[in-house]
Amino acid sequence: MKIPILDLTRQYEAIRAEIEEGIRRVIQSGRFILGQEVEFLESEVAEFCDVKHAIGVASGTDALLLSLKALGIGPGHGVIVPSFTFFATAGAVHNVGATPIFCDINPRTYNLDPDHVRYILSTNHESCSSHHRLGIKIKAIIPVHLYGQMVDMDEIMTIASKYSVNVIEDGAQSIGAVYKNQKAGSLGHTGCFSFFPTKNLGAYGDGGMVITNDDELAERIRLLRVHGSKPKYYHRMVGYNSRLDEIQAAILRAKLPKLVQWTAVRQKVAAWYDESLGGIRNLNVPFCSDDRSHIFHQYTIRVLNGKRDALRGWMEEQGIGTEIYYPLPLHLQECFHYLGYREGDLPESERASREVLSLPMFPEITLEEVVFVTQTITRLLSGKGA
Repeated sequence: MKIPILDLTRQYEAIRAEIEEGIRRVIQSGRFILGQEVEFLESEVAEFCDVKHAIGVASGTDALLLSLKALGIGPGHGVIVPSFTFFATAGAVHNVGATPIFCDINPRTYNLDPDHVRYILSTNHESCSSHHRLGIKIKAIIPVHLYGQMVDMDEIMTIASKYSVNVIEDGAQSIGAVYKNQKAGSLGHTGCFSFFPTKNLGAYGDGGMVITNDDELAERIRLLRVHGSKPKYYHRMVGYNSRLDEIQAAILRAKLPKLVQWTAVRQKVAAWYDESLGGIRNLNVPFCSDDRSHIFHQYTIRVLNGKRDALRGWMEEQGIGTEIYYPLPLHLQECFHYLGYREGDLPESERASREVLSLPMFPEITLEEVVFVTQTITRLLSGKGA
C-alpha cells in the first residue's frame, strides 16, 4: 500500500465541477487581477474569520511582509519570532530590514512560549549568548499557530500590551482554528494566511491574505500590494506587486464552503491516530489544549530516544510518506549566523527538530490507510519491524 503524506488529486476529483466552473467564470470575464472574484473572496474570508477586512495578496510570505511594512517596522527594529517554524516568518522580518529575535517554544504545543517572550522583553532582549541586540527596539511579536493549533493568545496579547509592541499572527497553517471562540488571525493587529496548495485551504498556485479589524492598517496594506498607488499611477508610498489573481480566488471560493467539513474530517482522522498510537512507548501524539481547537494541518508525532530517523526510514520502505517539519531551527540556519546564536540557546526548538515526524493527513485518507500507518509504526517501535 502506497500512502502519500498528502494527496490533492483526491480532493480535486471530489470538487472538479466547482473548480472548473470558477476557472471558466474568470476566463469568460476577461479580468484576471484584482477583480470580482478577489473582492468576493475577501468578503467571504472576512466573514468566516469574523473580522472587518481581508486583503488578498500574492502569498503568505507577502502577507507577513506587508503587515510588517504597514506597521512601520524596519531597520533598527526587532521582531520576536519562534525558531521552530517555517523560514518565511523570520525571512519576512529580515527582508524589511528588521532583526529576528528568536524565541523558544512550548514543548507540548510547539508554539511560541509566552514565558520566553516575556523574558526577552523584560531583559532588554539580551537573549541567548549574543548581546549584539542591545539598542534594537523590539516592535512586534509574530506568534505562529503551528500545525493547526493556536498560540496562547491571551498571554501574548497581555505581554504585547504591557511592552507596547504589535502582534502579527502567522496563521499560515491555521485558517479556521479557534481559541476561546475567536478565529485564528482575528486577535492580533493583523493575521496572515497562506493559500499554498498544501494548506487546509489551498489554491492551485501561490496566494495569501491579510486580515485585520484596523481600518488604517487595511488601507495601507491595500496600497502596499499595488505599488503604493491610489488612484492608479499616483503613488502615496513605495509598495510592492503583491496581488492575488482572479483564478486563484475563484478556486479558493469553491473550496471555502467545504473548509468546516474538511476540518471536521481531519479531526476525526486525528482521533483515529490518537486511539492507535496513544499508548506506544517512545512516541507522543499531538497535545490538544482544552481552550482551543486543533485543525490538524499536520498530524505531528514526537518520537523519543533517537528513534525518529529509523522510524521514518522504515515507513518509507513500507510506502508511507512522512515529513519533518522542521529539521533545523531557524536560529541555527546558516543565513542567520550573523545574529550570533549557538547550539543550546533554544533547547526546546532544537529537541523538537530532532524528534518530530508528520504522518499522512488529508480529509480523503481512509481508515484502512490510517490503520496501515499505525500498524507500521507499532511494528517498529515494539521491536517487530525491520
